[in-house]
Amino acid sequence: MEIKLINIGFGNIVSANRIIAIVSPESAPIKRIVQEARDNGTLIDATYGRRTRAVVVTDSEHIILSAVQPETVAQRLNGKSQTIEEE
Repeated sequence: MEIKLINIGFGNIVSANRIIAIVSPESAPIKRIVQEARDNGTLIDATYGRRTRAVVVTDSEHIILSAVQPETVAQRLNGKSQTIEEE
């Protein structure tokens, strides 16, 4: 089985197989999802104090905040992602 990893900024890496959506944090529903994740303890802030530009939603109901544009994360997901093969 192959594990794809993508860089979401500042050396933070996420398993591409677990990603459901990569969205912009601008809309009210996404802000609500982020706040609910913060309250539930399922929010992962990978922005290093910078402005949130992408919200990554995973199948484990974790929400990951990234300081990289959603388009950039998507390009990394579709293009040059690191691959680790399991034995």
